Amino acid sequence: MNTDLLTLTQWLSPSFPLGSFAYSHGLETAITDGVVTDADSLLIWLTDLLEFGTGAMDATLLCLAMGGDDMEATACALVSSRERFEETNAQGTAFVNTVNDMTGATHAPAPLPVAVGVAARDLSLSASEVAALYLHSFASNLISGAVRFVPLGQTDGQKVLMALHPVIERIAARAASARPADIMSAAFGGDMAAMMHETQEVRIFKT
Repeated sequence: MNTDLLTLTQWLSPSFPLGSFAYSHGLETAITDGVVTDADSLLIWLTDLLEFGTGAMDATLLCLAMGGDDMEATACALVSSRERFEETNAQGTAFVNTVNDMTGATHAPAPLPVAVGVAARDLSLSASEVAALYLHSFASNLISGAVRFVPLGQTDGQKVLMALHPVIERIAARAASARPADIMSAAFGGDMAAMMHETQEVRIFKT
């Protein structure tokens, strides 16, 4: 067993103090508006978000940061809305503070995918492995929110996550060989939902 794999699993687990449970990444608005109503529509929403939106962008930013590139300013510039900016930076800061306290490192705060990529430089794991577990954690958190808020059964939520495994594997592999010029986003529905959430009157999640 690779101890570094256990370390990464710990960093990306729900118990790591990032406050991820408080963020829906705009999914709350999609549920409120009736776009996501069941397991099938959740799977479609998350597949598009991973394949064409935040998932692909974050995975690429993570891999480039892990390879030594300075991606903090780029990551901030690519965020599509105020709440998403707060989401990635708040979680990134919490991640860095905890990892620094645990390991004695002196990493600077950064958006979450960049922070994870920088910290993962010290792990004996490939960029695709780190990106895959990062995306798995991202999807798992959103599915957990949907299970509570749609609501969905726990088993339906796990079926959605299992169905996303090939998508996650494909995106992580692509991100591992990507260049800065390859970063793109075309998940406009997800971006608009995140923007609309900022003025949603009744809400449970911060984003």
